[in-house]
Amino acid sequence: MQSASDRHVYPAHWEADVVLRDGGTARIRPITVDDAERLVSFYEQVSDESKYYRFFAPYPRLSAKDVHRFTHHDFVDRVGLAATVGGEFIATVRYDRIGADGTPASAPADEAEVAFLVQDAHQGRGVASALLEHIAAVARERDIRRFAAEVLPANNKMIKVFTDAGYTQKRSFEDGVVRLEFDLEPTDRSLAVQYAREQRAEARSVQRLLVPGSVAVVGVGRTPGGVGRGVLGNITDAGFTGRVYAVNRAFPKDLEEIDGVPAHRSVREIEEQVDLAVVTVPAEHVPDVVAECGEHGVQGLVVLSAGYAESGPEGRERQRALVRQARSYGMRIIGPNAFGVINTSDQVRLNASLAPEMPRPGRIGLFAQSGAIGIALLSRLHRRGGGVTGVTGVSTFVSSGNRADVSGNDVLQYWYDDPDTDVVLMYLESIGNPRKFTRLARRTAAAKPLVVVQGARHGGAAPQGHTVRVTRLPHATVSALLRQAGVIRVDTITELVDAGLLLARQPLPAGPRVAILGNSESLGLLTYDACLAEGLRPLPPLDLTTAASAADFHAALSHALADDTCDAVVVTAIPGIGDASTRDAELAEALRSAAERVPGKPVLVVHVELGGLAEALSAAASTAPRTGATARGTLPRPHPVRPLDFPADPQPGPDGDGDAAPRLIPAYPAAERAVRALGEAVKYAQWRREAAEPGRVPEYDDIDEKGAARLIDRLLARGQGLTLGTDDTCELLGTYGVQVHRALHAPTADAAVEAAETLGYPVALKATAPHLRHRADLGGVRLDLADEEQLRRAYIELAELFGKPEELRPVVQRMAPRGVDTVVRAVIDPAAGAVLSFGLAGAASQLLGDMAHRLVPVTDRDAASLVRAIRTAPLLFGWRGSAPVDTPALEELLLRVSRLVHDHPEVVAITLEPVVVAGHGLSVLGASVRLAPPPARDDLGPRTLPAY
Repeated sequence: MQSASDRHVYPAHWEADVVLRDGGTARIRPITVDDAERLVSFYEQVSDESKYYRFFAPYPRLSAKDVHRFTHHDFVDRVGLAATVGGEFIATVRYDRIGADGTPASAPADEAEVAFLVQDAHQGRGVASALLEHIAAVARERDIRRFAAEVLPANNKMIKVFTDAGYTQKRSFEDGVVRLEFDLEPTDRSLAVQYAREQRAEARSVQRLLVPGSVAVVGVGRTPGGVGRGVLGNITDAGFTGRVYAVNRAFPKDLEEIDGVPAHRSVREIEEQVDLAVVTVPAEHVPDVVAECGEHGVQGLVVLSAGYAESGPEGRERQRALVRQARSYGMRIIGPNAFGVINTSDQVRLNASLAPEMPRPGRIGLFAQSGAIGIALLSRLHRRGGGVTGVTGVSTFVSSGNRADVSGNDVLQYWYDDPDTDVVLMYLESIGNPRKFTRLARRTAAAKPLVVVQGARHGGAAPQGHTVRVTRLPHATVSALLRQAGVIRVDTITELVDAGLLLARQPLPAGPRVAILGNSESLGLLTYDACLAEGLRPLPPLDLTTAASAADFHAALSHALADDTCDAVVVTAIPGIGDASTRDAELAEALRSAAERVPGKPVLVVHVELGGLAEALSAAASTAPRTGATARGTLPRPHPVRPLDFPADPQPGPDGDGDAAPRLIPAYPAAERAVRALGEAVKYAQWRREAAEPGRVPEYDDIDEKGAARLIDRLLARGQGLTLGTDDTCELLGTYGVQVHRALHAPTADAAVEAAETLGYPVALKATAPHLRHRADLGGVRLDLADEEQLRRAYIELAELFGKPEELRPVVQRMAPRGVDTVVRAVIDPAAGAVLSFGLAGAASQLLGDMAHRLVPVTDRDAASLVRAIRTAPLLFGWRGSAPVDTPALEELLLRVSRLVHDHPEVVAITLEPVVVAGHGLSVLGASVRLAPPPARDDLGPRTLPAY
C-alpha cells in the first residue's frame, strides 16, 4: 500500500466521462495502487511496437518495480491517468515534475515530462487527445505550466497528438529523439482544436443513435399491445433499412420470430452486431439489459422505460446508476422516460418511437425534452400545424425524456453539419449547460436557423427528472442572451412550428419592408397593423377586390417581388363562392409560378379558411415525390392539384452548398401568426448579417490588469466573499479606467461643509441609507447647492424629514454635468457565466424591467447594440428635441466593465448607479463591487460529459 507520505487525498474531481472520436465513451480517472492487476493486463495487450515507442527499447513486460512506480502517485508531482472501458484500461498517461536539469523535482518547479501508452485496438479513437486535455488540466491545477515529451521520430501518431493540440510549442531533435516542449496555458488555437474535436465526437455519438445499421427492441411482448410490441411495429412499418431483432427473456425457446422479425431471449443470443437497443422493460430489469448490451458491443441505447428521476429520489438514484453503467461500456443513452427517435432519410427510415406513423420527410430537425410536446409537434407538422401548411417535414426527431445523458447540446452538434437538416426546432424545459448551449447555438445559428421555445419558464425549477444547475438570472435575461447568440426565441409551440415552416423553405428577408396584397381589404389592413406591431415596415396594402382571379394574384405578386422597395410579400386570400377547391388549386399554381421567377424574397400566405389552399400549396410536396406505392407508416399525401416541381432558390447548407429542394410557400390561418413568423425571420436575418462581422474587444493602454490582480488577491485575503468599501471600489475600478466621483461622508453639518469646500461648489447632498439609496423621488437628494448656507439648510431639512444623520448616512458629492441617468451592472451567474446589463436608472429599469443584457466579453458592436436595445433608448439620442448624450463614452464604459469582469472572474458583481451621461462625457456617481472566489468554469476545461 502507499505510505502516508506518498499519498494525497484521492482527487475524485479528476474523474470524467468523455466522448471519443468514434462516438463511443470512455472514463478517465486517476491511477491508484489498487490498479496493479489492471495495469499488467493492459500492458500485455499492447503490441511490441507500441511498447518500443513508449520505452525506446524492447520491453515485453512490466517488472514489479515498474508496476509500483506506475501505480503509486502523490497526485501532485507524479500523476497517472487511465482511460477505461468496461472497467479495464485502454490507455494511460502520466507526468513527472522535473527541474531545470531534467531530474525529479517538486514545486516551485513548473515543468513536467509526459508520456502516453494506448492499446493498439483503441488507437485512432482520439483517446490520447482526450487524455492530453485532462492531464494538462491536472498539471495546471498543480501549478505546472509546461510539458516536455520525448518521442521517437517514427512514432508519428504520438507526435501528431502533441502538434495538433494547439498549444504553443518548441521542437528539437537530439540523440535520435524528438523533444517537444509546450506551454499548457490554453490558447485560442488550442480551444478551437478542443471545440472542433468535441463537435466531431459528440456529433458522431448522436449519429450512432440516429443512423444505426441494426436495432434490437428489448421488451417485446408475446401478445399484441404493449410498448415494446408497438415500437417494434413502428420500426417495421416505417420500412427500416437495417436489421431488426425482437428480444424478450420470456420468449419460448422454440420461438424463432415475431411479426416477421427474428426473436431472441437475450441480446447475447444475437449473432450479428447490434448498433442500437430500444429498451422498454420495467426499470428494475433495465440494469440486466444494459449489461447484456454492453457485453455484446451495442453502441447506444434509447430507454423508453419510466420510473427514474421523474418519480422521486429513489428513481433519481436509479437514473444515476443507469448512466454510470451505460458509460462504463462506452454507450450513450437517450432517455430514460423518452418518447424515442425518428430518422426519415431514405437510407435509414427509422421510427424507434411511440409515434404510430412516420412524419413526412423534410428538412426540419426536431428536439423535444417532453414526450407530450414531441407528440404535439409531430402532429402539427404532419397535419399542417392546426392550419399551417405542411410544406416540409422532419429530417430527424429526438425526444430526450429525462435527458440523463444525450441532451440538446449533443443533438445540436449533430445537426450543425447534418446535410439533411436546414432548420432546427427545439422544445426545452431546462438547459443543462447554458454556457455550452450558447456557444453551440451561436455557431449553429450562423449556418442554419435555430428556433427555441422554453417551457417551465416561470416555475423557478427544472422539471422532475432534469438534473441541471439553477440559474439566478430572470427568464427575460436568459431570453436576451439566447437572442444574442442568434437563437430565434418564441413563446409557444404554435409559434415554433410557424417560424420553422417559414424558415425551412423560404429565403431570409433582406430587410423589414413588407408588401401586402390580397382580395380582402380588411384582411390586408389587419396584416398591415400586425406588421407595425412586430416592428416591420409595411407598404400600403394592395386590394385586388373579391373579384380577383388567379391571374390577378399572379400579376400582383410578380410586380411586388420585382419591386426594390420591398423585402417580403404577404398574400392575403379569402375563399370565394362556388368550386373552392378548383380556385384554390389555381391560386396555388399562380402564386408558386410567380414566386419561382423572383426566388430571392420570402412569400407567405394568409388564408382565412386553410382547407383547400393550404393543401394545394403543400400538395406539390415537391420534395422529390416518391414513385410507386406510399411507404409503410407514412400518411398519404393530399392530391388536390397536380404536384408541381420548380427549382426555385435552393437553400444553402452550412457549407454554402444548396440542396435541390424547391421553395414551397407556407400558409397561415391568421395574419398575426404569419407576420410574427416573418418578424422573427427578419430579426434572424439581421443577426446573420451582423454575425458576419462580430466586432472586436478593444485594448486600452491605461488598463492595469496586473495591478488589479494584485489588489484583488490582497482584498480576498480578508475573506471568501466581501462587498468592497468605497475606497477599495474606486481603486479597483480605477485600474480599468473607470473613475468614480468622490463621495465624502458627512456625519454632521460641519463635516458636510468641510467636504463641500474640499470638493468645490456646487455640490449634492445625498442620503445613502438602504431605504433611500437611489430614491430621489423620496426627497433624499438635494442638488445644486451653491454655498454653505444652502448646504446647511438642506442638511437640516433631510434630518427633519428622515431622521438622525446616523440613520441617513449622508454624503456630499460635487455636482456632475446634467444628463441622462443610467445604470450598468455585471454579474457572474454560476450557470450562464458573466453577464453585462444596461438600462436607464429609476423606474424604467426597476418598475418596467427595461434592461438589456449581453454575455461577457462584449465587443464594440455588442456595446453599441446594448445601448440601443432598451425600449427607452430614444432618450439617449435626442428624443423630442432633447440634446443627444455622449453614447460613445457610454459604450467605452461598458467595454471597460466587461474587460474587468472577464479578466478577473473573482469580481462576481459590479453595479454603477447612477451613471450620468451628458452631452460630452459621463460621470459615475455611485459604485459597488463584490469579490468572491470565482465559480468553476467547465467551458474552459477539458472535454467531459456531465457528471453522474
